[in-house]
Amino acid sequence: MNEGPGLVALVEDDADLLHATTQLLELAGFTVVARDAAEAALAVVDRDFDGVVVSDIRMPGMNGLQLFDRIKAIDPDIPVILVTGHGDVDLAVAALKDGVYDFIPKPYAGDRLVEALKRASEKRRLVMENRRLREAAAQAADGLPLIGEAPSIRRLRETLRQIADMDVDVLVEGETGTGKEVVADLLHRWGRRRAKPFVALNCGALPETVIESELFGHEAGAFTGAQRRRIGRVEHSSGGTLFLDEIESMPPALQVKLLRVLETRSLTPLGSNETRRLDLRVVAATKVDLGRPDQRGDFREDLYFRLNVVTLRVPPLRERRGDIPMLFGHFLGKAAERFGRPVAKVNAAVSDHLQSHDWPGNVRELAHFADRVALGLGPDDEAEAPARLPEPSAALPERVGQYEAQLIRDALRDHGGDVRGAIDALGVPRKTFYDKLKRYGIAASEFRNGGDPHPVREPT
Repeated sequence: MNEGPGLVALVEDDADLLHATTQLLELAGFTVVARDAAEAALAVVDRDFDGVVVSDIRMPGMNGLQLFDRIKAIDPDIPVILVTGHGDVDLAVAALKDGVYDFIPKPYAGDRLVEALKRASEKRRLVMENRRLREAAAQAADGLPLIGEAPSIRRLRETLRQIADMDVDVLVEGETGTGKEVVADLLHRWGRRRAKPFVALNCGALPETVIESELFGHEAGAFTGAQRRRIGRVEHSSGGTLFLDEIESMPPALQVKLLRVLETRSLTPLGSNETRRLDLRVVAATKVDLGRPDQRGDFREDLYFRLNVVTLRVPPLRERRGDIPMLFGHFLGKAAERFGRPVAKVNAAVSDHLQSHDWPGNVRELAHFADRVALGLGPDDEAEAPARLPEPSAALPERVGQYEAQLIRDALRDHGGDVRGAIDALGVPRKTFYDKLKRYGIAASEFRNGGDPHPVREPT
Protein backbone atom coordinates (compact mmCIF):
# COMPACT_ATOMS: atom_id res chain seq x y z
CA MET A 1 0.00 0.00 0.00
CA ASN A 2 1.26 3.47 -0.88
CA GLU A 3 2.38 5.81 1.86
CA GLY A 4 0.52 9.10 2.24
CA PRO A 5 -3.08 9.78 1.17
CA GLY A 6 -2.78 7.52 -1.87
CA LEU A 7 -1.90 7.06 -5.52
CA VAL A 8 -3.35 9.25 -8.29
CA ALA A 9 -3.22 8.75 -12.05
CA LEU A 10 -3.61 12.29 -13.39
CA VAL A 11 -4.58 12.76 -17.05
CA GLU A 12 -4.45 16.26 -18.59
CA ASP A 13 -3.40 17.33 -22.09
CA ASP A 14 -2.54 20.89 -21.03
CA ALA A 15 1.15 20.64 -20.05
CA ASP A 16 1.13 23.68 -17.72
CA LEU A 17 -2.03 22.54 -15.93
CA LEU A 18 -0.69 18.99 -15.68
CA HIS A 19 2.51 20.27 -14.06
CA ALA A 20 0.72 22.62 -11.66
CA THR A 21 -1.84 20.01 -10.57
CA THR A 22 0.90 17.44 -10.06
CA GLN A 23 2.74 19.82 -7.73
CA LEU A 24 -0.49 20.58 -5.85
CA LEU A 25 -1.25 16.91 -5.24
CA GLU A 26 2.30 16.00 -4.30
CA LEU A 27 2.34 18.82 -1.73
CA ALA A 28 -0.85 17.27 -0.32
CA GLY A 29 1.00 13.97 0.08
CA PHE A 30 -0.29 12.05 -2.93
CA THR A 31 1.89 9.91 -5.18
CA VAL A 32 1.11 11.16 -8.70
CA VAL A 33 1.50 9.36 -12.02
CA ALA A 34 1.08 12.19 -14.58
CA ARG A 35 0.08 11.43 -18.17
CA ASP A 36 -0.81 13.80 -21.03
CA ALA A 37 -3.12 11.34 -22.85
CA ALA A 38 -5.76 8.80 -21.90
CA GLU A 39 -4.03 6.01 -23.82
CA ALA A 40 -0.86 6.52 -21.76
CA ALA A 41 -2.86 6.44 -18.51
CA LEU A 42 -4.40 3.07 -19.40
CA ALA A 43 -0.90 1.56 -19.43
CA VAL A 44 -0.62 2.09 -15.64
CA VAL A 45 -4.20 1.14 -14.66
CA ASP A 46 -5.11 -2.49 -14.05
CA ARG A 47 -7.28 -4.43 -11.61
CA ASP A 48 -4.58 -4.13 -8.94
CA PHE A 49 -4.28 -0.34 -9.36
CA ASP A 50 -4.34 0.92 -5.78
CA GLY A 51 -5.45 4.48 -6.44
CA VAL A 52 -7.74 7.02 -8.12
CA VAL A 53 -7.89 8.34 -11.68
CA VAL A 54 -8.39 12.08 -12.32
CA SER A 55 -9.02 13.03 -15.95
CA ASP A 56 -10.09 16.03 -17.98
CA ILE A 57 -13.09 15.29 -20.17
CA ARG A 58 -12.07 17.08 -23.36
CA MET A 59 -8.80 15.71 -24.75
CA PRO A 60 -7.60 14.82 -28.26
CA GLY A 61 -7.93 11.16 -29.16
CA MET A 62 -9.61 9.27 -26.33
CA ASN A 63 -11.61 11.69 -24.15
CA GLY A 64 -12.30 11.42 -20.43
CA LEU A 65 -15.65 9.68 -20.80
CA GLN A 66 -14.17 7.04 -23.09
CA LEU A 67 -11.31 6.60 -20.63
CA PHE A 68 -13.85 6.05 -17.85
CA ASP A 69 -15.61 3.36 -19.90
CA ARG A 70 -12.30 1.57 -20.45
CA ILE A 71 -11.39 1.77 -16.75
CA LYS A 72 -14.84 0.51 -15.73
CA ALA A 73 -14.28 -2.54 -17.93
CA ILE A 74 -10.94 -3.18 -16.17
CA ASP A 75 -12.31 -2.71 -12.65
CA PRO A 76 -15.59 -0.88 -11.90
CA ASP A 77 -14.37 -0.20 -8.33
CA ILE A 78 -11.57 2.15 -9.42
CA PRO A 79 -12.77 5.69 -8.55
CA VAL A 80 -12.66 8.11 -11.49
CA ILE A 81 -12.95 11.87 -11.00
CA LEU A 82 -13.69 13.95 -14.10
CA VAL A 83 -12.61 17.56 -14.47
CA THR A 84 -15.11 19.42 -16.66
CA GLY A 85 -15.49 22.71 -18.47
CA HIS A 86 -18.72 24.70 -18.12
CA GLY A 87 -20.26 23.15 -21.22
CA ASP A 88 -19.60 19.60 -20.08
CA VAL A 89 -21.66 19.65 -16.85
CA ASP A 90 -24.59 17.74 -18.36
CA LEU A 91 -22.16 15.07 -19.64
CA ALA A 92 -20.55 14.80 -16.21
CA VAL A 93 -23.92 14.44 -14.43
CA ALA A 94 -24.83 11.62 -16.81
CA ALA A 95 -21.45 10.03 -16.11
CA LEU A 96 -22.15 10.20 -12.34
CA LYS A 97 -25.24 8.08 -12.92
CA ASP A 98 -23.05 5.67 -14.86
CA GLY A 99 -20.61 5.25 -12.00
CA VAL A 100 -18.11 8.14 -12.09
CA TYR A 101 -17.05 8.89 -8.51
CA ASP A 102 -17.18 12.70 -8.78
CA PHE A 103 -16.83 15.59 -11.19
CA ILE A 104 -15.21 18.96 -10.58
CA PRO A 105 -16.07 21.94 -12.82
CA LYS A 106 -13.38 24.35 -13.97
CA PRO A 107 -12.10 26.60 -12.56
CA TYR A 108 -11.80 24.80 -9.23
CA ALA A 109 -10.04 25.44 -5.92
CA GLY A 110 -7.16 23.08 -5.18
CA ASP A 111 -8.73 22.14 -1.82
CA ARG A 112 -11.83 20.90 -3.61
CA LEU A 113 -9.81 18.42 -5.66
CA VAL A 114 -7.70 17.32 -2.70
CA GLU A 115 -10.74 16.59 -0.53
CA ALA A 116 -12.44 14.63 -3.29
CA LEU A 117 -9.28 12.60 -3.81
CA LYS A 118 -8.94 11.81 -0.10
CA ARG A 119 -12.48 10.41 -0.01
CA ALA A 120 -11.97 8.46 -3.21
CA SER A 121 -8.61 7.10 -2.03
CA GLU A 122 -10.14 5.87 1.21
CA LYS A 123 -12.89 4.13 -0.74
CA ARG A 124 -10.36 2.44 -3.00
CA ARG A 125 -8.23 1.44 -0.04
CA LEU A 126 -11.17 -0.31 1.62
CA VAL A 127 -12.15 -2.04 -1.64
CA MET A 128 -8.61 -3.37 -2.05
CA GLU A 129 -8.42 -4.35 1.60
CA ASN A 130 -11.64 -6.37 1.41
CA ARG A 131 -10.51 -7.94 -1.85
CA ARG A 132 -7.21 -9.02 -0.31
CA LEU A 133 -9.01 -10.40 2.73
CA ARG A 134 -11.39 -12.44 0.58
CA GLU A 135 -8.46 -13.82 -1.38
CA ALA A 136 -6.62 -14.60 1.85
CA ALA A 137 -9.67 -16.38 3.24
CA ALA A 138 -9.96 -18.45 0.06
CA GLN A 139 -6.26 -19.27 0.17
CA ALA A 140 -6.48 -20.22 3.84
CA ALA A 141 -9.48 -22.43 3.08
CA ASP A 142 -7.18 -24.51 0.91
CA GLY A 143 -5.30 -25.48 4.06
CA LEU A 144 -2.33 -23.10 4.01
CA PRO A 145 -0.82 -23.36 7.50
CA LEU A 146 1.36 -20.82 9.30
CA ILE A 147 -0.16 -18.12 7.14
CA GLY A 148 2.14 -15.26 6.18
CA GLU A 149 4.83 -14.15 3.79
CA ALA A 150 7.15 -12.37 6.22
CA PRO A 151 10.74 -13.65 5.82
CA SER A 152 10.71 -15.06 9.37
CA ILE A 153 7.56 -17.10 8.70
CA ARG A 154 8.79 -18.33 5.33
CA ARG A 155 12.06 -19.49 6.95
CA LEU A 156 10.10 -21.18 9.71
CA ARG A 157 7.98 -23.13 7.21
CA GLU A 158 11.09 -24.17 5.29
CA THR A 159 12.79 -25.36 8.48
CA LEU A 160 9.73 -27.36 9.49
CA ARG A 161 9.74 -29.11 6.13
CA GLN A 162 13.43 -29.95 6.53
CA ILE A 163 13.23 -31.41 10.03
CA ALA A 164 9.73 -32.96 10.00
CA ASP A 165 11.11 -36.43 9.25
CA MET A 166 14.09 -36.16 11.58
CA ASP A 167 13.88 -37.93 14.93
CA VAL A 168 15.12 -34.97 16.94
CA ASP A 169 13.51 -33.23 19.87
CA VAL A 170 12.49 -29.66 19.20
CA LEU A 171 12.13 -26.63 21.46
CA VAL A 172 9.65 -24.02 20.22
CA GLU A 173 9.99 -20.51 21.67
CA GLY A 174 7.40 -17.79 21.29
CA GLU A 175 5.16 -15.37 23.13
CA THR A 176 1.67 -16.33 24.20
CA GLY A 177 -0.67 -16.64 21.23
CA THR A 178 1.96 -16.83 18.48
CA GLY A 179 1.02 -20.34 17.35
CA LYS A 180 3.52 -22.70 19.00
CA GLU A 181 1.07 -25.60 18.95
CA VAL A 182 0.51 -25.00 15.22
CA VAL A 183 4.27 -25.45 14.73
CA ALA A 184 4.23 -28.69 16.72
CA ASP A 185 1.22 -29.97 14.78
CA LEU A 186 2.90 -29.24 11.45
CA LEU A 187 6.06 -31.04 12.50
CA HIS A 188 3.83 -34.03 13.14
CA ARG A 189 1.64 -33.80 10.02
CA TRP A 190 4.49 -33.08 7.62
CA GLY A 191 6.60 -36.02 8.79
CA ARG A 192 6.48 -39.80 8.73
CA ARG A 193 4.87 -39.85 12.21
CA ARG A 194 1.57 -38.38 11.00
CA ALA A 195 -0.21 -41.76 11.06
CA LYS A 196 0.45 -42.08 14.81
CA PRO A 197 -0.99 -39.97 17.65
CA PHE A 198 -0.24 -36.30 18.21
CA VAL A 199 -0.45 -36.06 22.00
CA ALA A 200 -0.59 -32.61 23.62
CA LEU A 201 -0.25 -31.71 27.30
CA ASN A 202 -0.16 -28.25 28.85
CA CYS A 203 2.28 -28.50 31.74
CA GLY A 204 0.96 -25.30 33.29
CA ALA A 205 -2.69 -26.35 33.32
CA LEU A 206 -2.49 -29.44 35.56
CA PRO A 207 -1.64 -29.67 39.26
CA GLU A 208 1.52 -31.54 40.22
CA THR A 209 -0.50 -34.38 41.74
CA VAL A 210 -2.13 -35.09 38.36
CA ILE A 211 0.54 -34.30 35.81
CA GLU A 212 2.82 -37.21 36.81
CA SER A 213 0.07 -39.75 36.19
CA GLU A 214 -0.92 -37.95 32.98
CA LEU A 215 2.63 -38.08 31.67
CA PHE A 216 3.98 -41.41 32.83
CA GLY A 217 0.93 -43.51 33.68
CA HIS A 218 0.59 -46.14 36.41
CA GLU A 219 -0.40 -49.71 37.05
CA ALA A 220 -3.56 -50.77 38.86
CA GLY A 221 -2.99 -50.60 42.62
CA ALA A 222 0.12 -48.42 42.32
CA PHE A 223 -1.38 -46.02 44.88
CA THR A 224 -4.64 -45.45 46.71
CA GLY A 225 -7.39 -44.85 44.18
CA ALA A 226 -5.48 -46.35 41.22
CA GLN A 227 -8.12 -48.95 40.45
CA ARG A 228 -7.16 -49.42 36.81
CA ARG A 229 -4.03 -49.30 34.74
CA ARG A 230 -3.43 -45.97 33.03
CA ILE A 231 -1.23 -45.46 29.96
CA GLY A 232 0.44 -42.07 30.24
CA ARG A 233 0.75 -39.45 27.52
CA VAL A 234 4.42 -40.27 26.95
CA GLU A 235 3.74 -43.93 26.20
CA HIS A 236 0.61 -43.14 24.18
CA SER A 237 2.65 -40.85 21.91
CA SER A 238 5.16 -43.58 21.03
CA GLY A 239 5.56 -43.60 17.26
CA GLY A 240 3.92 -40.18 17.04
CA THR A 241 4.64 -36.80 18.61
CA LEU A 242 4.47 -35.65 22.23
CA PHE A 243 3.80 -31.91 22.54
CA LEU A 244 4.56 -30.41 25.96
CA ASP A 245 3.26 -26.84 26.12
CA GLU A 246 4.51 -24.39 28.77
CA ILE A 247 7.35 -26.77 29.57
CA GLU A 248 8.84 -24.11 31.87
CA SER A 249 5.91 -24.75 34.25
CA MET A 250 6.77 -28.42 34.79
CA PRO A 251 7.45 -29.20 38.47
CA PRO A 252 11.18 -29.84 39.22
CA ALA A 253 10.56 -33.42 40.41
CA LEU A 254 8.95 -34.34 37.08
CA GLN A 255 11.74 -32.66 35.14
CA VAL A 256 14.12 -35.31 36.49
CA LYS A 257 11.85 -38.12 35.30
CA LEU A 258 11.33 -36.51 31.90
CA LEU A 259 15.07 -36.08 31.46
CA ARG A 260 15.62 -39.77 32.08
CA VAL A 261 12.89 -40.71 29.61
CA LEU A 262 14.47 -38.47 26.96
CA GLU A 263 17.92 -39.93 27.55
CA THR A 264 16.88 -43.60 27.60
CA ARG A 265 13.85 -43.47 25.29
CA SER A 266 12.09 -45.73 27.77
CA LEU A 267 9.95 -45.52 30.91
CA THR A 268 8.84 -47.61 33.85
CA PRO A 269 5.27 -46.72 34.94
CA LEU A 270 4.57 -46.32 38.64
CA GLY A 271 3.80 -49.72 40.18
CA SER A 272 5.59 -51.69 37.45
CA ASN A 273 9.02 -53.27 37.15
CA GLU A 274 8.74 -53.43 33.38
CA THR A 275 10.79 -51.02 31.28
CA ARG A 276 9.03 -50.10 28.08
CA ARG A 277 10.91 -48.92 25.02
CA LEU A 278 9.57 -45.84 23.26
CA ASP A 279 9.75 -44.44 19.74
CA LEU A 280 9.63 -40.93 21.06
CA ARG A 281 9.67 -37.49 19.47
CA VAL A 282 9.16 -34.55 21.84
CA VAL A 283 8.25 -31.03 20.85
CA ALA A 284 8.36 -28.70 23.87
CA ALA A 285 7.06 -25.12 23.83
CA THR A 286 7.98 -22.23 26.08
CA LYS A 287 7.09 -18.56 26.26
CA VAL A 288 10.39 -17.66 27.99
CA ASP A 289 14.01 -17.96 26.89
CA LEU A 290 15.19 -21.04 28.77
CA GLY A 291 18.75 -20.31 27.69
CA ARG A 292 18.79 -17.29 30.00
CA PRO A 293 19.23 -18.10 33.72
CA ASP A 294 17.19 -15.04 34.73
CA GLN A 295 14.19 -16.39 32.79
CA ARG A 296 14.77 -20.11 33.33
CA GLY A 297 13.96 -20.01 37.05
CA ASP A 298 13.95 -23.53 38.52
CA PHE A 299 13.90 -25.23 35.13
CA ARG A 300 16.79 -27.68 34.96
CA GLU A 301 19.67 -26.62 32.77
CA ASP A 302 20.46 -30.21 31.75
CA LEU A 303 16.85 -30.74 30.62
CA TYR A 304 17.05 -27.53 28.62
CA PHE A 305 20.19 -28.75 26.86
CA ARG A 306 18.55 -32.12 26.18
CA LEU A 307 15.49 -30.49 24.60
CA ASN A 308 17.53 -27.88 22.77
CA VAL A 309 18.57 -30.11 19.86
CA VAL A 310 16.67 -27.85 17.46
CA THR A 311 15.20 -24.54 18.59
CA LEU A 312 12.51 -22.79 16.57
CA ARG A 313 11.34 -19.26 17.30
CA VAL A 314 7.82 -18.19 16.36
CA PRO A 315 7.88 -14.41 15.79
CA PRO A 316 5.31 -12.18 17.48
CA LEU A 317 2.75 -10.48 15.29
CA ARG A 318 4.32 -7.04 15.75
CA GLU A 319 7.43 -8.31 13.92
CA ARG A 320 5.41 -9.31 10.84
CA ARG A 321 2.71 -6.67 10.54
CA GLY A 322 2.52 -7.20 6.78
CA ASP A 323 0.95 -10.62 7.45
CA ILE A 324 -1.91 -9.20 9.53
CA PRO A 325 -4.38 -8.68 6.61
CA MET A 326 -3.82 -12.23 5.35
CA LEU A 327 -4.19 -13.73 8.81
CA PHE A 328 -7.24 -11.63 9.55
CA GLY A 329 -8.82 -12.69 6.27
CA HIS A 330 -8.29 -16.33 7.21
CA PHE A 331 -9.83 -15.92 10.67
CA LEU A 332 -12.69 -13.79 9.37
CA GLY A 333 -13.58 -16.47 6.83
CA LYS A 334 -13.47 -19.17 9.51
CA ALA A 335 -15.60 -17.09 11.87
CA ALA A 336 -18.19 -16.39 9.17
CA GLU A 337 -18.42 -20.10 8.43
CA ARG A 338 -18.71 -20.95 12.12
CA PHE A 339 -21.42 -18.34 12.80
CA GLY A 340 -23.28 -19.05 9.56
CA ARG A 341 -22.83 -15.51 8.25
CA PRO A 342 -21.42 -13.95 5.07
CA VAL A 343 -17.83 -12.73 5.34
CA ALA A 344 -18.06 -9.23 6.84
CA LYS A 345 -16.68 -6.28 4.94
CA VAL A 346 -13.88 -4.38 6.62
CA ASN A 347 -14.71 -0.75 7.36
CA ALA A 348 -12.27 2.07 8.06
CA ALA A 349 -12.38 1.61 11.86
CA VAL A 350 -11.50 -2.10 11.61
CA SER A 351 -8.80 -1.44 9.03
CA ASP A 352 -7.20 1.26 11.17
CA HIS A 353 -7.31 -1.02 14.21
CA LEU A 354 -5.58 -3.81 12.27
CA GLN A 355 -2.78 -1.44 11.30
CA SER A 356 -2.31 0.51 14.54
CA HIS A 357 -2.91 -2.04 17.31
CA ASP A 358 0.16 -3.69 18.93
CA TRP A 359 -1.50 -7.14 19.24
CA PRO A 360 0.09 -8.19 22.55
CA GLY A 361 -1.98 -11.38 22.39
CA ASN A 362 -0.56 -12.07 18.93
CA VAL A 363 -2.37 -14.37 16.50
CA ARG A 364 -4.79 -15.60 19.16
CA GLU A 365 -5.91 -12.03 19.88
CA LEU A 366 -6.27 -11.37 16.15
CA ALA A 367 -8.47 -14.46 15.79
CA HIS A 368 -10.71 -13.28 18.63
CA PHE A 369 -10.97 -9.85 17.03
CA ALA A 370 -12.02 -11.50 13.75
CA ASP A 371 -14.77 -13.32 15.66
CA ARG A 372 -16.06 -10.00 16.95
CA VAL A 373 -16.00 -8.40 13.50
CA ALA A 374 -17.84 -11.42 12.07
CA LEU A 375 -20.53 -10.83 14.69
CA GLY A 376 -20.86 -7.18 13.70
CA LEU A 377 -18.76 -5.74 16.53
CA GLY A 378 -15.90 -3.33 15.87
CA PRO A 379 -12.88 -1.92 17.74
CA ASP A 380 -15.08 0.46 19.74
CA ASP A 381 -16.96 -2.56 21.09
CA GLU A 382 -13.78 -4.28 22.35
CA ALA A 383 -14.41 -3.43 25.99
CA GLU A 384 -17.34 -5.36 27.34
CA ALA A 385 -19.97 -3.31 29.12
CA PRO A 386 -19.77 -3.92 32.86
CA ALA A 387 -22.21 -6.55 34.03
CA ARG A 388 -25.29 -5.30 35.82
CA LEU A 389 -24.70 -6.55 39.32
CA PRO A 390 -27.73 -7.41 41.46
CA GLU A 391 -28.80 -4.82 43.97
CA PRO A 392 -27.37 -5.75 47.41
CA SER A 393 -30.68 -4.89 49.02
CA ALA A 394 -32.64 -7.35 46.86
CA ALA A 395 -33.83 -10.66 48.25
CA LEU A 396 -31.76 -13.72 47.38
CA PRO A 397 -34.15 -15.12 44.69
CA GLU A 398 -34.28 -11.71 43.00
CA ARG A 399 -30.49 -11.40 43.07
CA VAL A 400 -30.07 -14.88 41.59
CA GLY A 401 -32.61 -14.05 38.88
CA GLN A 402 -30.87 -10.76 38.01
CA TYR A 403 -27.54 -12.51 37.73
CA GLU A 404 -29.03 -15.32 35.63
CA ALA A 405 -30.63 -12.80 33.27
CA GLN A 406 -27.30 -11.04 32.86
CA LEU A 407 -25.55 -14.31 31.97
CA ILE A 408 -28.16 -14.98 29.29
CA ARG A 409 -27.74 -11.48 27.86
CA ASP A 410 -23.95 -11.88 27.82
CA ALA A 411 -24.21 -15.23 26.02
CA LEU A 412 -26.55 -13.79 23.39
CA ARG A 413 -24.29 -10.78 22.90
CA ASP A 414 -21.20 -12.98 22.55
CA HIS A 415 -22.94 -15.10 19.90
CA GLY A 416 -24.54 -12.25 17.98
CA GLY A 417 -28.06 -13.28 18.96
CA ASP A 418 -27.55 -16.89 17.84
CA VAL A 419 -29.78 -18.88 20.19
CA ARG A 420 -28.11 -22.23 19.54
CA GLY A 421 -24.68 -20.81 20.33
CA ALA A 422 -25.96 -19.20 23.54
CA ILE A 423 -27.65 -22.45 24.62
CA ASP A 424 -24.45 -24.42 24.01
CA ALA A 425 -22.40 -21.84 25.92
CA LEU A 426 -24.75 -21.88 28.91
CA GLY A 427 -25.29 -25.65 28.86
CA VAL A 428 -29.06 -25.52 29.45
CA PRO A 429 -31.91 -27.35 27.71
CA ARG A 430 -33.55 -25.48 24.84
CA LYS A 431 -36.98 -25.31 26.52
CA THR A 432 -35.41 -24.01 29.74
CA PHE A 433 -33.57 -21.33 27.79
CA TYR A 434 -36.75 -20.10 26.06
CA ASP A 435 -38.68 -20.17 29.34
CA LYS A 436 -36.05 -17.90 30.86
CA LEU A 437 -36.10 -15.55 27.84
CA LYS A 438 -39.84 -15.14 28.39
CA ARG A 439 -39.48 -14.75 32.12
CA TYR A 440 -36.84 -12.02 31.90
CA GLY A 441 -38.28 -10.30 28.84
CA ILE A 442 -35.17 -10.86 26.70
CA ALA A 443 -35.51 -10.77 22.90
CA ALA A 444 -32.69 -12.69 21.19
CA SER A 445 -33.34 -10.86 17.90
CA GLU A 446 -32.19 -7.58 19.43
CA PHE A 447 -28.65 -8.95 19.77
CA ARG A 448 -28.24 -9.97 16.13
CA ASN A 449 -26.57 -6.74 15.08
CA GLY A 450 -24.21 -6.61 18.03
CA GLY A 451 -26.70 -4.46 19.92
CA ASP A 452 -27.43 -4.17 23.60
CA PRO A 453 -31.19 -4.02 24.03
CA HIS A 454 -33.12 -2.36 26.78
CA PRO A 455 -32.40 -3.51 30.34
CA VAL A 456 -33.87 -6.81 31.35
CA ARG A 457 -37.07 -6.68 33.34
CA GLU A 458 -36.73 -7.70 36.94
CA PRO A 459 -37.60 -11.38 37.49
CA THR A 460 -41.05 -12.00 38.87
